[in-house]
Amino acid sequence: MRHGPTARRCCRLRYHTRVFKQALRATPRPLILASALFFGAAYFATRFPDVPGSGAASYASTLLIALPCFVALFRYLGARRAALSLLALSAFGYAVEATGVATGLPYGSFYYGDSLGPKLLGLVPYLLPVSYLPLVIGAVAAARPGSGNRALWIIRSSLLLTLMDGVLDPGATALGFWVWPEGGAYYGVPLSNYAGWLLSGTLAAALLLAVGRWRNAPLPGLPDSATIAVAFWTGVAVFSGLLFPALLGAALFAYLLHRRSRLRAYFLKSYARRAAGIN
Repeated sequence: MRHGPTARRCCRLRYHTRVFKQALRATPRPLILASALFFGAAYFATRFPDVPGSGAASYASTLLIALPCFVALFRYLGARRAALSLLALSAFGYAVEATGVATGLPYGSFYYGDSLGPKLLGLVPYLLPVSYLPLVIGAVAAARPGSGNRALWIIRSSLLLTLMDGVLDPGATALGFWVWPEGGAYYGVPLSNYAGWLLSGTLAAALLLAVGRWRNAPLPGLPDSATIAVAFWTGVAVFSGLLFPALLGAALFAYLLHRRSRLRAYFLKSYARRAAGIN
């Protein structure tokens, strides 16, 4: 019989493997298929970035990735609050990114390349909210603590968003989506970027929770777009040879599936209680 650190590591590995398998079984097959499809699409994004039609494909894929969480948000909050939430987050995203490009705050000095299309005021791509909002919505949904404590919820959401950017930013930099002229310690990205994401993520999560008045447990479909986005950017990291972002992306993908399975279990339990007339 084994004892000590090795045995404990084996037990933890078996536990995490079992949890991931349970989450995978609870995940809808269309979500698995979409994640695999966009992971594979990352190969073409990295190997053939300048083929004709790549710009249109980028717009179409960004919209397709965002669609599941937008649909889930309207189901969760209703049309009015969902629309207000999307408008408020879009305005916030434009404001913080435009400030970042113009002043270097809060992320550091950077600018957007031409790959993402025309830019608002020549600073921020018009497409920005379609790619940014699903990350915020997914992080807030996945990060909800069991107690529903609002401050803890915001902090967890901000941390999760920052980790997502640890996968996204090196890949986007490798693709030329945005440029850090002075480089940085993390695959060409400065560490100030992640301090900025902690700040902007905190504000974005607080804004979403306040405008949407999130009360009940989030619907399990709310993190789906973020999950697909993480699958795509993990693929970009893999096919660009970015080892740590690839490993981080794989861990985040597993975590998001796990959190989705927990939200699904809570939703089914709540539905069963309502059907039985139990408050």
